[in-house]
Parts: sequence; structure tokens; C-alpha cells
Amino acid sequence: QVELVESGGGLVQPGGSLRLSCAASRNAFSANTMAWYRQPPGEPRDLVASITRDGYTTYDDSVKGRFTISRDIAERTISLQMNSLIPEGTAVYYCDADLRTRKGWTTYENNYWGQGTQVTVSS
Repeated sequence: QVELVESGGGLVQPGGSLRLSCAASRNAFSANTMAWYRQPPGEPRDLVASITRDGYTTYDDSVKGRFTISRDIAERTISLQMNSLIPEGTAVYYCDADLRTRKGWTTYENNYWGQGTQVTVSS
């Protein structure tokens, strides 16, 4: 079963930092674009940051200069370093990735979501 597993969420005070990590299961032999989304209570899920296999990154304007996305190609993992967190950053954060798997001679590429990790920014 292919899956993405997130870790690193929690409670942090405004101005603090957290680092989220996401790892693809080993039956996915490679990953293309990987990304972080977030969904505040009662709101839609929106893109926070993404990174291509070549390392090209995009960020939502609200997190530019405060968040950094990075990846390890070989380990099929991504991280999101979040600094200067604000209460509006409270949300469930989801990892998203286009993963490649093989079955016999056939290669498949599908989009997968992690289960989400809660980030709460509050004093």
C-alpha cells in the first residue's frame, strides 16, 4: 500500500517554529512534485508550498520568507520549516505527492495525500 506519513505537528506559541516532515512509503520508487497544503477549521484546503523534482519551489504569499520547503530525492521525503508562526497558521497540514510505483513492467504515477498533522499556533 502506497502512503505518505507526516510528522512534526503540535502546539506552538506565536513567533515560534515547527518543522513538518513527510515520507513516502518504500513501494513508491520515486516522487515528482511534492507539496504541503493546509486546511484551517471551516475553510478549504489550500496550497502552502510545493517543490518539483528539480528543486523548483513555490510558496503561498502568506508564508513567503517564513516557511521553507525542502526535499530528499533519494529518501522520497519533504520537510516544511515554519518560522515566525502566527495564529492564522493554525490548521491541519497535509502532504501531497505524485508518486511512481511499478507493477511488473508497468510504471504508474498517481497523486497521494497524507493523513494530515495538526498545527496549532496559540499562546
